[in-house]
Formats: sequence, structure tokens, C-alpha cells
Amino acid sequence: MTDAADMSSDTPPSFRLLPGAPDSPVLLHVPHSSRGIPAGVRDGILLGDEELARELDHITDSHTAEIATVAAAAAGAAPWRFVNGLSRLVVDPERFPDEREEMLSVGMGAVYTRTTHREALRPAGFDPAPLLDRYFVPYARAMTEAVAERLAVAGRAVIVDVHSYPTEPLPYELHGDGPRPPVCLGTDPFHTPPALLDAAREAFGGFGGVGTDSPFAGTYVPLEYYGRDPRVSALMVEIRRDGYMSEPGGPAGPGVEALGRALAALVDAVAPAGERVRSA
Repeated sequence: MTDAADMSSDTPPSFRLLPGAPDSPVLLHVPHSSRGIPAGVRDGILLGDEELARELDHITDSHTAEIATVAAAAAGAAPWRFVNGLSRLVVDPERFPDEREEMLSVGMGAVYTRTTHREALRPAGFDPAPLLDRYFVPYARAMTEAVAERLAVAGRAVIVDVHSYPTEPLPYELHGDGPRPPVCLGTDPFHTPPALLDAAREAFGGFGGVGTDSPFAGTYVPLEYYGRDPRVSALMVEIRRDGYMSEPGGPAGPGVEALGRALAALVDAVAPAGERVRSA
């Protein structure tokens, strides 16, 4: 396990790179599973403790790290896992850090200023730069390095983003009026090849329905590779929460195991155990 970042005593590990099979090209990315907020960051949040706990119930992709853990154990060749140790209320590592981010329109860019219900999360005029410098930039750099290592060893990298979403839309959602299938697959026209999408549809076909790009679309690729390197493929797996947990922020159910095994089937489909890989 690699803990990467300069952490003070009040800060949980910022992110972890958990090794898989040495030659596996697959990187399971789990960015939103944690509720951890360092004390210094908590001081800048306007919500009271009960309000904050409720917001974390809504915004956290609870138990997705456990789903990835099941997948890593069940896969024929274990994928690598990059797991965020902090809440997305600290920074959201998957947002664009600039004006390209459409979620800025609802106060949910790389540093959130509004809640899921569009209420104030941070004070007006809040400067996001210190949080970006301390948390966002090191995370992006480490994820870029993790992808570079898979490219160097395996000749390709397959990023599978592991997310969840609520059964009912929340006010912050910009595209919440579309279908909300049990499993939503987010795609990118450059980084999601048809074979990867087909493999995911087959792997998750037993959960009552698989949709594409609704209610959430797109994938996560480090900016150094985004739209530039076809050796980096990516897919977002969004799991509707009623399939594996008590909403909004309750305990996990038996769906975690089943979904983890489905995720393992996807891993095995795109990187079969025993596959001979080439060095870049």
C-alpha cells in the first residue's frame, strides 16, 4: 500500500494506491467513498454537525471501496486500486479545476461551495486555492503517475471509475430528469472503446438493467492523457444505491458482494489472468 501526500496529524491518509497483479493494466479508481474531513477543512464548512452528517449521507458513494475490494479479491488477475481517503467535500478530484467544469454552475466545482440541496456549504468569496494546492494537485499527480506505471508495464491502462448514485435525484443534479437504471455506464468518445463498454454491459447484466450516460456521463482520465493517448481507456460504473445499501447513508447489504463479483468479471474480461503483456 502506498500512502501519498504530506499529511498533518489531523488528516486521514489522502489517497492510497493498492497494488494488484504486477502486469495488470486495470486501475479501479474509487474517488468518492470516504467521509473523512480534516479538522482544518471542517472549520471552513458552514454546516452544523448534524447537517454535515446528513450532507455526507447524500454526497458520499458509500461502500464503493468495499465493492472494489471484493472485485480485487475475486478477479483472476487482481486490478490495482486508487482510493481517495478524503471526502469529496474536501476537494472533488474528478472535477476540472477551472472554468471547463459544468458543475461550477451549482457551486460544485473542484471545491464545493454549495450542498446537494443547493444550500451554502462555504462562505461567499471562499478561496479554493489552498485546498486545490494541498489536496487536488497531489492527487492528480499521483493518479497520473499510477496510469504512467500501468502504461510502462502493460502497454495500456484501463481506468474503471467506481461510483454510486441515489435512487431519487438530488437538487444539484444537472441531468437528473433522465433514466436512473440499476447500473449506469459513463463513457467518453475517445477513451471508451466499444469492447470495454460491451464487457461492462455483460458483466452487470444481471442487476435489472444497464444504461449509458444517464443520469451521469463521462469518465475520469488524468489531464495529461485526456483526449491524447488512446492507450488509456476508461469507463465509469455508477451503481444505483438501492441495489446494495440502505439510503441515504446506511449500512451495506448483500449487493456489495454480488456487485464486486460483477466488477471482477469486467476486470477479467478486459485483462484476462495469464495475459501476456508487452512493455511500452
